Amino acid sequence: MRVWQFSCTVQLVGCKYKLESKNTQTCATDAIMDLREQISGLENDLKEVTRLLGLCESKRVQDVLSQEQKKIEKELSQKRLQTEQQAKRDSGDKGDTTVKGYTVKINNYGWDQSDKFVKIYITLKGVHKITAENIEAIFTERSVNVLVKNLDGKNHQMMINNLLCPIVVEESSRKVKTDMVLVMCKKNMAKKWECLTQVDKQTKEKDKPSYDENADPGEGLMSMLKKIYSEGDDEMKRTINKAWAESQEKKARDDFDF
Repeated sequence: MRVWQFSCTVQLVGCKYKLESKNTQTCATDAIMDLREQISGLENDLKEVTRLLGLCESKRVQDVLSQEQKKIEKELSQKRLQTEQQAKRDSGDKGDTTVKGYTVKINNYGWDQSDKFVKIYITLKGVHKITAENIEAIFTERSVNVLVKNLDGKNHQMMINNLLCPIVVEESSRKVKTDMVLVMCKKNMAKKWECLTQVDKQTKEKDKPSYDENADPGEGLMSMLKKIYSEGDDEMKRTINKAWAESQEKKARDDFDF
């Protein structure tokens, strides 16, 4: 009788284990689907904010939109990283994907390009000495996210969103060299990029003075002075007012002498 009770208990425990295992897999799948939905929503939000940023002319509104853009980009990067880590766990990858310690944001990097690739250079001393599994690169059509884990007790992350042009995700990669990570973004079209991101392009165009071949040069100068005056600080405004007053006095003397 006791043997029967023990056998029955083992069977029940086995059934319970299978049920819990199946529920765990279902939860993991649901989690990935939920993350992908969140990423899709954030990508749409980012496109809309970027579009509005390109349309607005008010500096105050631009600053507000830029702050919101940075918040969305940060959240989007975190969701993408969570999705990849969850996918690795579901595929049976036993490696440690947990990001331990604190993360330093990589702001300094260089880039150039060839006909087929945009190349981003990240300098990190000793990066070639850590395992390849600790150097991750996540690509989307318009973004790059590089995470270097546990380098001198810290994590290092570079996030670039809103690339100027689409890239081919499947043919993009990262290479590790001595004290450097080289990120290779395959161009979707073989054309020259004038800058790295859409935000860089918008900033460049806003800083570029408008020019009309048929316009009066004097009017163009006055427009530029008015712009500088409106955007300048008190010291700049005093300098412009003084220069204007002196030019008017000189003009009045010249007219009187004539």
